Amino acid sequence: QVQLVESGGGSVQAGGSLRLSCAASGYTSSSISMAWFRQAPGKEREGVAGLYTGGGNPVYADSVKGRFTISQDNAKNTVYLQMNSLKPEDSAMYYCAAEEKHLLVGESLTPREYNSWGQGTQVTVGS
Repeated sequence: QVQLVESGGGSVQAGGSLRLSCAASGYTSSSISMAWFRQAPGKEREGVAGLYTGGGNPVYADSVKGRFTISQDNAKNTVYLQMNSLKPEDSAMYYCAAEEKHLLVGESLTPREYNSWGQGTQVTVGS
């Protein structure tokens, strides 16, 4: 399994920005699928953004398109989630996930497709 360590959560006011980081280690594949999910209290875990480190276009949930950007630094084995124009409804625990295969676009934001998960980092957006 891939080991994942997240950082970068915190509290901001609506309209603010945060950047989450997810450092991956312990995998043997040259490229892996990675994604960010979030889960608010009482709600199901939902996919936010995903990418394949070997290349291709990232995938975003409709609710974050134009505001969030997922990116990677292959030298650091790290994936980032830049979150701009944050809204109170973005408040949730954010999780990084990884899978050692190239997931299809329709699978990239589906929690059950991932076997490796980080511990989560809290994001709170005040109104």
